[in-house]
Amino acid sequence: MIRGDRILGAVLMVLALGYLLSAATIQTSFISDPVGPRIFPYIIGSVVLLCALFLVVKPDPEVEWPGPGMALKMLLALVVLVAYAQTVRPLGFILPTIVASGVLSYLISPRAVPAALAGLGLGLGLYGLFKLVLGLGLHPWPNAFGG
Repeated sequence: MIRGDRILGAVLMVLALGYLLSAATIQTSFISDPVGPRIFPYIIGSVVLLCALFLVVKPDPEVEWPGPGMALKMLLALVVLVAYAQTVRPLGFILPTIVASGVLSYLISPRAVPAALAGLGLGLGLYGLFKLVLGLGLHPWPNAFGG
């Protein structure tokens, strides 16, 4: 697996360098903040470059792959996240967030009541944080319910 890590690290280094070069072409206007629009892509590209360098210099000697049960859980989590992304606009923020976070919580620790409470708390808590504290324009419910 050492060889695979080093190949992945080399590929990621090339991609990160290309990303950094493309970030250098971002045009800035004369009326912009001191940080500018290039800083965030520079940070992302630099972190990927450092991680890729770490993979090349210090690869893992042996990797333990998860069993079929964990692979099934990961696939289910992916399906839940895709379904969440597809339903958050038509159904509003709160209901899909409650369901998705409850299911993901159950996948992490299969206890129904704590998972349901975690889903409810995250759905309502995140809505409050995003809407009231950060001021994002989220619809809490479907438009048919006055969202």
